[in-house]
Amino acid sequence: MMQLQQRINAFVQLGMFLSQFAEETPLKNPSVLYNDVFFAEMQDVLQLAKIKNMWFTVDNLQYTCKNWGNALSVSNIENWLSVYKISEIPSEKRVAIVMAGNIPLVGFHDFMCVLLSGYSVLGKLSSNDTILLPFLTKYLMTVEPLFESKIELTTEKLEDFDAVIATGSDNTALYFKHYFGKYPNIIRKNRNSIAIITGKETPQQMEALADDIFRYFGLGCRNVSKIYVPKDYKWDHFFNGMFAWKDVINNHKYINNYDYNKAVYLMSLVKLLDNEFMILKEDTGFSSPISVVFYETYSNLNELTKTLNSVTEKIQCIISQKHIPFGDAQEPNLSDYADGVDTMEFLLSL
Repeated sequence: MMQLQQRINAFVQLGMFLSQFAEETPLKNPSVLYNDVFFAEMQDVLQLAKIKNMWFTVDNLQYTCKNWGNALSVSNIENWLSVYKISEIPSEKRVAIVMAGNIPLVGFHDFMCVLLSGYSVLGKLSSNDTILLPFLTKYLMTVEPLFESKIELTTEKLEDFDAVIATGSDNTALYFKHYFGKYPNIIRKNRNSIAIITGKETPQQMEALADDIFRYFGLGCRNVSKIYVPKDYKWDHFFNGMFAWKDVINNHKYINNYDYNKAVYLMSLVKLLDNEFMILKEDTGFSSPISVVFYETYSNLNELTKTLNSVTEKIQCIISQKHIPFGDAQEPNLSDYADGVDTMEFLLSL
């Protein structure tokens, strides 16, 4: 029988393993278990993931490895789990996870929650991200062989499960509700993140906001896709910070989206702000296309707060001087659950 501490220890080892690949040149740590088997292969796996999904650039894969390497420390995991009562008695229940593929390892937090809570995982991989998690699962099962009976990953139809966690768009959520409605479930829809700018931010904060916008090419739900600025805002303040990410124009998939969206807007005579690698469009929506950030102006922060409180179901997180700090959008704590739904609490109530 696998104890909770054994499960925690395995994920800590996985974090140490991932940390080796956080920089451009992987740094082999002699204290990491099974490096003789997995280190060189991980380099090949990262390259294969990049080839299979061109949004998974070397830089973004390194960033993913760094974040999970930092997150999976003993203190982080134990502090996170300390508020829950996790039984040491093994469960026969199996939880299906329908994973998205918009950014690398986007389903990993759900995967970890299920295993640490004592259940088994039936993971349906996204066709956009079929390389990384299976390999890391192989490493995890080598570190802790008792996980072998607890993990099944597939790209086929899901069968034989007791609960489900599904992540997708507003459209796929309708399908998920129809198909999974009879099971205990968490079904996630589209959410986007926003930033509130006052005009008093430092140049460093504006450069950090550029990270929140451009990291993963804006494909994540924690990426800022909309900003709120004061009326009569001086846009140089914003664009000077964005310049830190000017090299994004060198990614052909990104620039193709930029060119396409700019052409469509111009043909429609839409008024735009443009710095030659990103587009700002005044829009009441939240979900902007790749290379585009929506914006609205405000005259009163209290009124803006009331407005945002009325649409919380559309917002993943808020970046501002009074909310999540600029630059931290893609570095959530383990307790920062998607859509504000406590995944561990849901699992432990099954």
